[in-house]
Amino acid sequence: MKLTSHLLAGAKAAYHFLRREERASQIVEFAVALPLLIVFVVGIFDFSGAYTLKQKLTNVAGDAAHAAAADPSGDLESPSAPLPVSVSDAFQLVDAYLLTNNLNDCTPTLSGTSGLTWTFTGTTGCPTGGLTIVINRGYYFPAVGATTTAVNCTSPTLGGQTAVIGTCVSVTYAYQWKFGQAANLLGRAIALPTTITASAVAMNEN
Repeated sequence: MKLTSHLLAGAKAAYHFLRREERASQIVEFAVALPLLIVFVVGIFDFSGAYTLKQKLTNVAGDAAHAAAADPSGDLESPSAPLPVSVSDAFQLVDAYLLTNNLNDCTPTLSGTSGLTWTFTGTTGCPTGGLTIVINRGYYFPAVGATTTAVNCTSPTLGGQTAVIGTCVSVTYAYQWKFGQAANLLGRAIALPTTITASAVAMNEN
């Protein structure tokens, strides 16, 4: 009887010991997996946010390019004059779109002109990178084999081909990544761009 009770007591002690060991191993496993889980979750939200912003910028760049391209080109005859109507239309469309979609417009102002290209920049209320809008009303590209539109809407080299004249609108907007900070939990330093850019081209109609 005593032997049986001793065996039961020993079994119970061994069971509690194993339970403690199991709990301890679970805590260790959780501590090891937690940083990876955080990085995974932050990455999902971060990259989905970046993709959504990219889509919004692509949409507004396309709309602004088509709006300007549909305007008469007579307002471009004196580019040194006040802002051409077609350029103003494109700029106002981008600015209103940002506000409608709950994005800070960064209070952009005209920061430079070059030929038929107007550049607007804004930093007020926005993180590093701010907002840059480039509108090129004299954007030309080869009729065949056109390449991807440059971020600053600079016309590509024609290489002797026939040129097609259009309007290029580029929108660059600041984006604050949290993924880089989360990656630091794994001891990894990741450099991510501070802005997201989208551009679009439409052929001038007038």
